[in-house]
Amino acid sequence: MLMIRPIRGKTLAIELELQIASEAQTLPHPSQFKEWVSRALANSYDDLEITIRIVDEAEMTHLNETFRKKNGPTNVLSFPAEINPQFGIHTLGDVIICAPVVQRESESTGITILEHWAHMVVHGILHLLGYDHIDKNDAVKMESMETEILTDLGFTAPYGDIEYHE
Repeated sequence: MLMIRPIRGKTLAIELELQIASEAQTLPHPSQFKEWVSRALANSYDDLEITIRIVDEAEMTHLNETFRKKNGPTNVLSFPAEINPQFGIHTLGDVIICAPVVQRESESTGITILEHWAHMVVHGILHLLGYDHIDKNDAVKMESMETEILTDLGFTAPYGDIEYHE
């Protein structure tokens, strides 16, 4: 279990389950995933459970086609859960990240692989929190939050001429 202390002083418990269902040879260390998740959730008010699942293209293609009706793999999908406050810890949902797609995008854009992994985690978590980028106003808000979180982590701003989302 990951314990973080948000700015408001309340101790927040985040239970992070990291599932590796990929044959990728190079993945971030679990402690990096924990740091990225904690930063993305720093303004949350409840104890939370979250799962991050790292997959290969076959599983991501199946999920993307089944739930989004889009062909092929994508870089990240988020599946929010129903929050039931009766149980104390709330399941926020699942973030699924496709390791080969993240690797290819990193190589094609010149962004470091670690930076792109951090971006995908933060992006997925923000979706679980209800943020989206379907219309321009929502995209500006979500992208500014991603930029703030990632630059606070020491990474460069993720948006410029290159957009990673669909």
